Amino acid sequence: MAERDKLNRKQKRDRRRKIPWTIFAALVYASFYIPVLVMILFSFNDAKRNYSWMGFTTEWYPKLFSFGNHDLWESLVYSLVIAILATVISVIIGVLGGIGLKKFEFRGKRFINMMLFVPIVVPEVVMAVSMLIIFMIVGIKLGLGAIVIGHCTFCIPYAVIIIKGRITGDNETLQEASMDLGANRIQTFLKVTIPSIMPGIMSAAFLSFTLSIDDVMISNMLAGASQSTLPVLILSVNRTGITPDINALTTIMVIVMLFGMVVMNIMQRIHNKREARIMAESDARIQAARLAAEEY
Repeated sequence: MAERDKLNRKQKRDRRRKIPWTIFAALVYASFYIPVLVMILFSFNDAKRNYSWMGFTTEWYPKLFSFGNHDLWESLVYSLVIAILATVISVIIGVLGGIGLKKFEFRGKRFINMMLFVPIVVPEVVMAVSMLIIFMIVGIKLGLGAIVIGHCTFCIPYAVIIIKGRITGDNETLQEASMDLGANRIQTFLKVTIPSIMPGIMSAAFLSFTLSIDDVMISNMLAGASQSTLPVLILSVNRTGITPDINALTTIMVIVMLFGMVVMNIMQRIHNKREARIMAESDARIQAARLAAEEY
């Protein structure tokens, strides 16, 4: 009885110690999400400029799809094309780079691992200015291609780091077992390696897409004269005041991104359950083979 009371007092003391950290975490999350909630709220604001709340209306969502917002949709499509291209390129290089840096030993490996963090820690304005100078010296025309190259510069390190962290010793064991059973290197890569690191690939793709479509500085520096990405357009409109139709568009984007996160989490859970089932079946077969060998 005394031990139970002692354990209960310890649990209460631990709960009291967690209260300040819980409050701190709640404040941090509030600083992240309250501006998003305010943006969603002001997409229903009955005013042409979002300086103050004037009343509730849903007129901005139908107006968002009208011909008057042609420039807004054109910038969104332009941003999506750039983000998709940057994501595909970054994920492909991230898969190859992550596997190479994890499995193989070669001269300069430590230097490459260290240089992966340079685009992450260097201020974005420094990267944007340096790439603009390089492109002007080399003669690369500003526009879609230049922005894609610039976005890949900071997306590839994230993809490599995420995918490299997903590769474990179990992946190598499965690859060796696949090749022992007669599969060649290409079949092993497509049917064993890629499925085993698919959660890492999905995470890298989702993060790369988010970073690319959210970028302002590099896109602003490398954009051509004819078109601009959605963040650059919003930045230019911000000088005269954000209109509620832009808030409506960003609200739709937030909903789509949240839906993508939910789908990715569901797919990852399905993948984890499938891996656990396969491992359980494999262990059961090994155990049955051992029992059969012992009886024999």
